[in-house]
Amino acid sequence: MIAAKSIERSTIEQIVRQIVLSQVQKSAPVLESNDKPNLVVSISARHCHLTDEHVETLFGPGHTLTPMKDLYQDGFYAAEETVMVVGPRRRMLPNVRVLGPTRPFSQVELAFTDSISLGIDAPVRHSGKIDGTPGCVLVGPNGVVEMNQGVIRAARHVHMNFGDAERLGVANGDFMNLRITAPQCTVVFEDLLVRADETSKLEVHIDTDEGNACFLDSATDVELLKQEPCKCHES
Repeated sequence: MIAAKSIERSTIEQIVRQIVLSQVQKSAPVLESNDKPNLVVSISARHCHLTDEHVETLFGPGHTLTPMKDLYQDGFYAAEETVMVVGPRRRMLPNVRVLGPTRPFSQVELAFTDSISLGIDAPVRHSGKIDGTPGCVLVGPNGVVEMNQGVIRAARHVHMNFGDAERLGVANGDFMNLRITAPQCTVVFEDLLVRADETSKLEVHIDTDEGNACFLDSATDVELLKQEPCKCHES
């Protein structure tokens, strides 16, 4: 048997990347009960959000995103378009999916394994909190975009509407814990930011590394737990 210390780090990274999910999102729905709303836990693979300007730079003047697959949340989709993400020393990830619709700023969301592969020290941030984050280069079929910032590891979070929030006893901006029960692999993820609005469906987003770590494919139950406020979330 080969000792773990003898396996090169690059080999480990390659193995992990091969087993992570290739689709944009894979969901594990939980059976609905009478006393709690239905909950979906989705694995969000590496992807990027683009501005209208960057779409045209990467794919050509006048180009708009082409919806390929609707996501669980209404109005959001995986686009046909993909880009190459290039990090320091020309490390790259090809075929990173673009999600739509477009946004006021461009942002690349990676798992920890992805950031290691690119050689980028991507911080854990909530979506949109990109000030001071590292950048990268995006390469499309018609052009190149140099991002000065916007590469993050997306912090885990839960979407819900105000009705779900009331039933769960939380409000927008609160934090919750997620308990995932799987054979011989029960895991509790802490510090899920609550994103509550009028229309969102109840859905947790975790990244590919987290999904593999908790054996989500074989989960038998998931449960959201209210987290008591603590000073660690104050900013």
